[in-house]
Amino acid sequence: MEMDLLHMWANMNNLVRGVVIVLTLQALFCIYVLVDRLILLLVSGARSRAFASEAGAKLERGEYEAALSIAKKHEKSHLAQFIAIGVETFLDRSAAGHSAHKSAEFTQRALERKGENLSESLNKGLSVLASTGSTAPFIGLLGTVLGILAAFKAIGQEASGGMGTIGPMISEALIVTGYGLLVAIPAVLVFNWLSGRVAKYEAGLANAGSELVDQLEAGVIAPPVSGETSLEEEGAADAVPSAA
Repeated sequence: MEMDLLHMWANMNNLVRGVVIVLTLQALFCIYVLVDRLILLLVSGARSRAFASEAGAKLERGEYEAALSIAKKHEKSHLAQFIAIGVETFLDRSAAGHSAHKSAEFTQRALERKGENLSESLNKGLSVLASTGSTAPFIGLLGTVLGILAAFKAIGQEASGGMGTIGPMISEALIVTGYGLLVAIPAVLVFNWLSGRVAKYEAGLANAGSELVDQLEAGVIAPPVSGETSLEEEGAADAVPSAA
């Protein structure tokens, strides 16, 4: 038996149509979140690579003011934001007379706070995918229940209960449950995949911040003079590419 979706829609009562509309909206929101997060990750990754290639040499030579200026030009890059907050905090604390170890502790805490903010931004919208994956099957089941109730009501009014009467009505009601599963299953798969991508991206940023803190703490950094300080070349080189 071929399914005529337009015919089914025309025969649905308003409550079942409302359920179908809710499921459709959930599916559209999930598509939006998927496209939005993919664009964010791809664009930010490209910006981070551009920042790393431009600022890497500056960091290796200890030209931190120049590196900070470059980071401000790439302010939409998560890596640039991370490096900027780390270097800026360390230089400010060093200029205030703190030791390298103490300045590195302040830097670590600043990076942790920045990481929390970035994590919230990166995970924006993923709750929509999780909610859709967990609720869409039940919403579809609700539509089926409502459809079956309408079918029995129609049978009672027509005083006819043969399979020829009830069969098409039940099958049309079950379509809504199938639609709910069709929305939920991709939402769960996309949520798991995107969560893994975001977690990997966050881990790269965290590693870059940790490497930067380690190298700043290990090096002897004097307060900036004429916009320049010293930093071990290996530390700057490792910190920048790792999150890109």
